[in-house]
Amino acid sequence: GVGGTNAHVVLEEAPAFDREASRQPYHLIALSARSSAALDAMTANLARHLAHHPELDLADVAFTLQNGRQVFNYSRTLVAASIDEAIALLENPDPQRVFTVHQIRRQSPVAFMFPGQGSQHVGMGQDLYRHTPVYREAFDRCANLLRPHLGLDLRAFIYPTPDQTDAAQARINDTMIAQTGIFSVSYAMAQYWLSFGIQPESLIGHSVGEFVAACLAGVFSLEDALALVAARGKLMQDLPAGSMLAVRLPVEEVRALLPADLEIAAINSPSLCVVSGPTGSVNAFEKELEARDISVRPLHTSHAFHSAMMEPAVPAFREAVRAVTLHAPTIPILSTVTGEALTAEQATDVEYWATHLRQTVNFAGGVRHLVADPNRVLLEVGPGQTLSTLAKQHPDRKEKQAILSSSPHVQQEISALANALGVAGRLWQAGVEMNWAGCYPEESRRRAHLPTYPFERKRFWYDQVGGSAEEETVTTGNYTPPAPPRVSGQILESNAGDGYPIAAPDDVVQRIIAQQIEVMARQLQAWQAQ
Repeated sequence: GVGGTNAHVVLEEAPAFDREASRQPYHLIALSARSSAALDAMTANLARHLAHHPELDLADVAFTLQNGRQVFNYSRTLVAASIDEAIALLENPDPQRVFTVHQIRRQSPVAFMFPGQGSQHVGMGQDLYRHTPVYREAFDRCANLLRPHLGLDLRAFIYPTPDQTDAAQARINDTMIAQTGIFSVSYAMAQYWLSFGIQPESLIGHSVGEFVAACLAGVFSLEDALALVAARGKLMQDLPAGSMLAVRLPVEEVRALLPADLEIAAINSPSLCVVSGPTGSVNAFEKELEARDISVRPLHTSHAFHSAMMEPAVPAFREAVRAVTLHAPTIPILSTVTGEALTAEQATDVEYWATHLRQTVNFAGGVRHLVADPNRVLLEVGPGQTLSTLAKQHPDRKEKQAILSSSPHVQQEISALANALGVAGRLWQAGVEMNWAGCYPEESRRRAHLPTYPFERKRFWYDQVGGSAEEETVTTGNYTPPAPPRVSGQILESNAGDGYPIAAPDDVVQRIIAQQIEVMARQLQAWQAQ
């Protein structure tokens, strides 16, 4: 129907919808409003609605909010496993689980950061492996490709069955298993974020993490990258043992104190670096620094990575690199060898990758470029939170720049999937474009009936002739119109006839308004007479 006729013809009843229970154990609730008051009203309205409709499927509620609402400058996100948990968090927001942000909406570029050895642990990313097909398929592909290189199934050490757990714990820190495990988890996690439509604008990797970045940017194929990481880990594992020590000092000050047989293995921040070398020398250097009241921390490593003790592995690894095809990166990579952008010449240079395990890791230099743009979001993609912690400590980082980790800390009692969904919400709040289909892979969700937007209605009534306008703001889903305006002062009768009272004009503007009303009154009277 047109012109307000409101005509309808029912052709056929809509087909019945087969309700599909979600296979996902956690759900991301995302709210957005134009103001803080509207956001609070929206939160309260949703909590009340869920309490009155416990039969709702929380997956459909989350799906509706993600796909059926506009995005404004005020936002709130939370992750819940049930309707009751969602209601509790909406009614009593825990700042550790409910994130409220006010930010001018903009499109924010994203940088992926891939961690290196030391972040590995049994079960890293396990809930993602159980519940997310894209992650599971990517990890399984890595494990299958690695089997001939490792002579074992990596899944038995990363996601062991109960009877395999003790063996996995005993070998998770073996360099060959640790490096291939970190690569596989980081690569699978990158595929998870890509399924949300997140396209990284730049990449950086710490030590073996740079191989993940290079693979994602097309420098290596996945098959070649896994072959190189497996060879790298085995060659490094076969070398004599050594030690590493984190030192809380600028690198130049540490260099001035270093004995001849120790080296700077990593520059993690402008005030934190890692020393590497023979165990005896590292232990003696540790005592010397403690005597000077300098903060140090021994690292739990089996070898002196990125030091002269890695030199014997270089020739054999050079031949391994020579056997693969190298390409220029299709996504910009920040080299942690130079601390600058990786050039096409470096990416395709056998010597760059052959000596990579020997060179100092200049992570701080790469992060300096990433934090130069305060709108850029830094996302650690892989196990642990080491890189995101280091990036947050960088002195050039702006206070409100979003730096997030895909994984919870190993000691936190939160599932990897719940953490990842929470991070997805915070990425959305930071201005990252999201494809929400990543929340419900291979599922058909439907929209649920939810409270509408709580528009902030404003009334502007001219309550008193010659007075000022009264403004009243109402933020509610159940709005009651205000009473008609009150008019005070002398009332005059219109010359057009009875029944059209006009306030006595006190100034020019009021006289003009009164004249116009009088004209309209005559026109109305004439129309009535006809």
